[in-house]
This record gives sequence, structure tokens and C-alpha cells, in this order.
Amino acid sequence: MSAATTAAYLARRAVQKERVRILYRRALKDTLNWAVHRHLFYQDASDLREKFEFHKQVKDLDTIDKMIAAGEATYNKWRHPDIVPWAPGGPKFTRNPVPPSRIEIVYDYGREDNE
Repeated sequence: MSAATTAAYLARRAVQKERVRILYRRALKDTLNWAVHRHLFYQDASDLREKFEFHKQVKDLDTIDKMIAAGEATYNKWRHPDIVPWAPGGPKFTRNPVPPSRIEIVYDYGREDNE
């Protein structure tokens, strides 16, 4: 291999390793979100690690790209629904609704000019 080919190969491998690392961390954190009890999380985390370790020895770059894409698709399919509390559908949505427009709100923070 020439120097340019080697550099391109190493750059592509570095990107793949980073994508796998990010995917594993996201999946591990999401596994904790789905676990009801910590002992269930430990088993699921162990199973997840085994899935990643099983494919660790694959060397073909195109195969690795396909496996990463499949893993990301699976992660997105089973991702925990992160609902922002104050967004529509969240538990805090309209908890403190805006007062009607006919009500005048006067803020008195102890200032002397409010007389």
C-alpha cells in the first residue's frame, strides 16, 4: 500500500472506531433508561457488551460500515423516548399555565417607586 492509501485506511478506521464508541456509549446509557432495576441493567449491559465484542475482529471496512449502520438503525428503533418535561406531552406541560389576559400582574419587589 502507498502512503496515501495507508493514510486513508487509517483515517477511515479512526472514524469507524469513533462511531462504534459513540454507538456503544449511547446504547449503554439507553439500556440504563429502560431498566427498571439495577440488576436488570447489569445483565442487559453484559449482553450488549457481548454483541459488540463478538464483532470486534471484523477487518473489512465495508462490512464494518454496514454493521455500524445496522447498529445505529437498531438503536434508533429501540431508543428510549426522551420527552422534554415542558414540551407538549411532557409531565410539566401546562402545569403553570399563562394567566388570562384580563388579569393584571403587579410585581412588587420591595421597590419604593411602586407607590
